[in-house]
Amino acid sequence: MTTVLVPLADGVEEMEATIVVDMLRRAQWHVLAVGLKAGTVTAARGTRLVPDDVWDRIDPSLFDVIAIPGGAHGVENLRHDPRVVAAVRTHALSGKLTAAVCAGPLVLQDAGVLDGRRATCHPGVSAEFTRARRVDEAVVVDGNIVTSQGAGTTFAFALTLVALVENVTKAAALAQAIVLAPEELKHLGGTPPEK
Repeated sequence: MTTVLVPLADGVEEMEATIVVDMLRRAQWHVLAVGLKAGTVTAARGTRLVPDDVWDRIDPSLFDVIAIPGGAHGVENLRHDPRVVAAVRTHALSGKLTAAVCAGPLVLQDAGVLDGRRATCHPGVSAEFTRARRVDEAVVVDGNIVTSQGAGTTFAFALTLVALVENVTKAAALAQAIVLAPEELKHLGGTPPEK
Protein backbone atom coordinates (compact mmCIF):
# COMPACT_ATOMS: atom_id res chain seq x y z
CA MET A 1 0.00 0.00 0.00
CA THR A 2 1.30 3.45 -0.93
CA THR A 3 2.03 5.61 2.12
CA VAL A 4 1.68 9.38 2.04
CA LEU A 5 2.85 12.06 4.46
CA VAL A 6 0.88 15.33 4.42
CA PRO A 7 2.45 17.92 6.76
CA LEU A 8 0.00 20.42 8.26
CA ALA A 9 0.88 23.76 9.82
CA ASP A 10 -1.30 26.61 11.05
CA GLY A 11 -2.41 28.63 8.04
CA VAL A 12 -2.66 25.65 5.68
CA GLU A 13 -5.14 26.04 2.81
CA GLU A 14 -7.92 23.76 4.04
CA MET A 15 -9.23 22.74 0.61
CA GLU A 16 -5.78 21.62 -0.51
CA ALA A 17 -5.13 19.65 2.67
CA THR A 18 -8.49 17.92 2.78
CA ILE A 19 -8.80 17.22 -0.95
CA VAL A 20 -5.35 15.62 -1.08
CA VAL A 21 -5.99 13.50 2.02
CA ASP A 22 -9.49 12.52 0.89
CA MET A 23 -8.66 11.65 -2.72
CA LEU A 24 -5.58 9.61 -1.82
CA ARG A 25 -7.53 7.72 0.83
CA ARG A 26 -10.19 6.99 -1.81
CA ALA A 27 -7.32 5.45 -3.80
CA GLN A 28 -6.87 3.08 -0.81
CA TRP A 29 -3.54 4.64 0.11
CA HIS A 30 -2.40 5.06 3.72
CA VAL A 31 -2.37 8.84 4.23
CA LEU A 32 -1.09 10.42 7.43
CA ALA A 33 -1.82 14.09 8.07
CA VAL A 34 0.89 15.21 10.48
CA GLY A 35 0.93 18.40 12.56
CA LEU A 36 4.18 20.17 13.34
CA LYS A 37 3.10 20.31 16.98
CA ALA A 38 0.49 18.65 19.14
CA GLY A 39 -3.11 19.79 18.91
CA THR A 40 -5.41 21.05 16.20
CA VAL A 41 -4.24 23.04 13.20
CA THR A 42 -6.06 26.27 12.41
CA ALA A 43 -6.30 26.54 8.64
CA ALA A 44 -6.24 29.70 6.52
CA ARG A 45 -9.95 30.41 6.84
CA GLY A 46 -10.35 29.34 10.44
CA THR A 47 -11.26 25.69 9.85
CA ARG A 48 -9.82 23.53 12.60
CA LEU A 49 -8.13 20.36 11.39
CA VAL A 50 -7.15 17.45 13.62
CA PRO A 51 -3.90 15.82 12.40
CA ASP A 52 -3.50 12.06 12.64
CA ASP A 53 -0.12 12.39 14.34
CA VAL A 54 2.65 14.79 15.33
CA TRP A 55 5.91 15.27 13.41
CA ASP A 56 8.17 14.26 16.31
CA ARG A 57 6.48 10.85 16.49
CA ILE A 58 6.87 9.85 12.84
CA ASP A 59 9.75 8.85 10.59
CA PRO A 60 9.42 10.71 7.25
CA SER A 61 11.76 8.23 5.56
CA LEU A 62 9.12 5.49 5.84
CA PHE A 63 6.71 7.20 3.42
CA ASP A 64 6.50 6.68 -0.33
CA VAL A 65 5.09 10.16 -1.05
CA ILE A 66 5.30 13.56 0.62
CA ALA A 67 2.47 15.89 -0.45
CA ILE A 68 2.66 19.50 0.72
CA PRO A 69 -0.51 21.60 0.73
CA GLY A 70 -0.36 25.36 0.30
CA GLY A 71 -1.74 28.36 2.11
CA ALA A 72 0.65 31.28 2.42
CA HIS A 73 0.95 31.29 6.21
CA GLY A 74 0.99 27.50 6.43
CA VAL A 75 3.77 27.27 3.87
CA GLU A 76 5.79 29.90 5.74
CA ASN A 77 5.48 27.75 8.85
CA LEU A 78 6.66 24.67 6.93
CA ARG A 79 9.54 26.60 5.32
CA HIS A 80 10.76 27.74 8.73
CA ASP A 81 10.76 24.23 10.17
CA PRO A 82 14.16 22.62 9.48
CA ARG A 83 12.72 19.14 10.11
CA VAL A 84 10.31 19.54 7.19
CA VAL A 85 12.84 21.05 4.79
CA ALA A 86 15.39 18.33 5.59
CA ALA A 87 12.80 15.57 5.15
CA VAL A 88 11.69 16.98 1.79
CA ARG A 89 15.31 17.22 0.61
CA THR A 90 16.13 13.65 1.62
CA HIS A 91 12.86 12.31 0.19
CA ALA A 92 13.23 14.01 -3.20
CA LEU A 93 16.93 13.28 -3.58
CA SER A 94 16.26 9.60 -2.91
CA GLY A 95 13.97 9.59 -5.95
CA LYS A 96 10.71 9.31 -4.05
CA LEU A 97 7.59 11.10 -5.26
CA THR A 98 7.62 14.62 -3.80
CA ALA A 99 4.65 16.86 -4.44
CA ALA A 100 3.41 20.34 -3.53
CA VAL A 101 0.50 22.58 -4.46
CA CYS A 102 -0.11 26.36 -4.38
CA ALA A 103 2.65 28.05 -2.35
CA GLY A 104 3.87 24.61 -1.26
CA PRO A 105 6.49 24.38 -4.03
CA LEU A 106 8.43 27.05 -2.11
CA VAL A 107 9.19 24.34 0.46
CA LEU A 108 10.66 22.22 -2.35
CA GLN A 109 12.65 25.23 -3.52
CA ASP A 110 14.03 25.80 -0.01
CA ALA A 111 14.97 22.12 0.13
CA GLY A 112 17.08 22.64 -3.00
CA VAL A 113 15.28 20.08 -5.15
CA LEU A 114 13.80 22.33 -7.86
CA ASP A 115 16.97 23.73 -9.43
CA GLY A 116 16.55 23.66 -13.19
CA ARG A 117 13.36 21.61 -13.06
CA ARG A 118 10.02 22.38 -14.67
CA ALA A 119 7.49 23.25 -11.97
CA THR A 120 4.54 25.47 -11.18
CA CYS A 121 3.10 27.32 -8.19
CA HIS A 122 0.34 29.75 -7.29
CA PRO A 123 0.69 32.95 -9.35
CA GLY A 124 0.72 34.94 -6.10
CA VAL A 125 4.10 33.51 -5.10
CA SER A 126 5.68 33.37 -8.56
CA ALA A 127 8.04 36.29 -7.77
CA GLU A 128 9.61 34.15 -5.00
CA PHE A 129 9.71 31.07 -7.20
CA THR A 130 13.15 31.57 -8.71
CA ARG A 131 14.95 28.21 -8.83
CA ALA A 132 12.68 26.26 -11.18
CA ARG A 133 11.58 26.85 -14.76
CA ARG A 134 8.03 27.99 -13.99
CA VAL A 135 5.39 26.51 -16.27
CA ASP A 136 1.88 27.99 -16.31
CA GLU A 137 -0.02 24.70 -16.14
CA ALA A 138 -2.42 23.23 -13.58
CA VAL A 139 -0.09 20.34 -12.75
CA VAL A 140 3.54 19.87 -13.77
CA VAL A 141 5.45 16.59 -13.50
CA ASP A 142 9.25 16.59 -13.75
CA GLY A 143 10.63 13.20 -12.79
CA ASN A 144 9.69 12.51 -9.18
CA ILE A 145 8.58 16.12 -8.56
CA VAL A 146 4.91 17.08 -8.97
CA THR A 147 3.71 20.64 -8.50
CA SER A 148 0.34 22.32 -8.89
CA GLN A 149 -1.12 25.83 -8.83
CA GLY A 150 -3.78 26.11 -6.16
CA ALA A 151 -7.04 25.07 -4.54
CA GLY A 152 -8.80 24.84 -7.90
CA THR A 153 -6.20 22.42 -9.28
CA THR A 154 -6.01 20.15 -6.24
CA PHE A 155 -8.25 17.40 -7.63
CA ALA A 156 -6.07 17.22 -10.74
CA PHE A 157 -2.98 17.25 -8.49
CA ALA A 158 -4.18 14.31 -6.39
CA LEU A 159 -5.32 12.37 -9.46
CA THR A 160 -1.93 12.90 -11.07
CA LEU A 161 -0.27 11.28 -8.05
CA VAL A 162 -2.60 8.29 -8.40
CA ALA A 163 -1.90 8.05 -12.13
CA LEU A 164 1.86 8.16 -11.57
CA VAL A 165 1.95 5.56 -8.81
CA GLU A 166 -0.78 3.27 -10.18
CA ASN A 167 -2.32 4.19 -13.55
CA VAL A 168 -4.56 6.61 -15.44
CA THR A 169 -7.45 4.14 -15.38
CA LYS A 170 -7.60 4.19 -11.58
CA ALA A 171 -7.32 8.00 -11.53
CA ALA A 172 -10.14 8.25 -14.07
CA ALA A 173 -12.33 5.90 -12.04
CA LEU A 174 -11.78 8.03 -8.92
CA ALA A 175 -12.71 11.14 -10.91
CA GLN A 176 -15.87 9.49 -12.20
CA ALA A 177 -16.85 8.34 -8.70
CA ILE A 178 -16.93 11.94 -7.47
CA VAL A 179 -18.48 13.24 -10.72
CA LEU A 180 -15.42 15.34 -11.53
CA ALA A 181 -15.55 17.16 -14.86
CA PRO A 182 -13.72 15.22 -17.62
CA GLU A 183 -11.45 18.19 -18.37
CA GLU A 184 -9.78 17.61 -15.01
CA LEU A 185 -8.17 14.53 -16.56
CA LYS A 186 -6.97 16.01 -19.85
CA HIS A 187 -3.42 16.58 -18.62
CA LEU A 188 -3.17 12.87 -17.74
CA GLY A 189 -3.78 11.81 -21.31
CA GLY A 190 -6.83 9.85 -20.25
CA THR A 191 -10.57 10.20 -20.04
CA PRO A 192 -13.07 8.86 -17.54
CA PRO A 193 -14.42 5.37 -18.26
CA GLU A 194 -17.68 5.15 -20.20
CA LYS A 195 -20.81 5.06 -18.07
